[in-house]
Amino acid sequence: MVLSPDLPTRDPLPTYLAPIPRVIEDLGLRFAWLVVAINLAGTAFGFWYYSPQLADTAVVMWPWVPDSPLATLFIALAIAAWKLGYEQPWLTSLAFFGNVILGLWTPFTLLAFADAYAYLHPLMYQFLFWSHLAMVVQAYVLHRITDFPVWGVAVAFVWYTSNLIVDYFIPIVGEPHHTFIPVARDEPMFLEADALGVIAAGEVTFTLLALFLALATRVKKCELARGRPG
Repeated sequence: MVLSPDLPTRDPLPTYLAPIPRVIEDLGLRFAWLVVAINLAGTAFGFWYYSPQLADTAVVMWPWVPDSPLATLFIALAIAAWKLGYEQPWLTSLAFFGNVILGLWTPFTLLAFADAYAYLHPLMYQFLFWSHLAMVVQAYVLHRITDFPVWGVAVAFVWYTSNLIVDYFIPIVGEPHHTFIPVARDEPMFLEADALGVIAAGEVTFTLLALFLALATRVKKCELARGRPG
């Protein structure tokens, strides 16, 4: 196996594409196997958390249900592949999309339905909120190990678009497969939207954000490679 003994260089990307301080990026990459282990532990916890919903879902639709556990699994596998010298752009892109989308969608949902989530223990609420934001932080480190080729971004975009479709619009089998929320889907919310519309709008927004960030990173890296500052 080919190991990666050195840390990858840090391209001078704009702050909105690389907001994490270099010292934190370096720390995460230097202790990459620890990051992999933490994400695998989070994946195991996530599948346990989703187990009641999986039990009520047709097996054929299971891949579209545990969104957050799959996102942490993607990033664990992506970082492990890089550490072993076989970085897979499609896998890294899936990890980036998943950790940006779910890392933002879950805190957004916890805030949107804060009163209804009162049944959660305060420590569990805080754990879910901050652990998902940490997913966004680690997603922002992935630019150090990939150039986000367009075909890799396309794989991630197609997957997460299919996830949007079955979660909110065309469930294919059974009911919409979005993550459980503690209110009825038709519960009136704000701006004349119902609960389903609110969470759908959030996920669509974050999916488009992930697409923009990945492609913008690709463009900036190409500009730097050609010696043309962005």
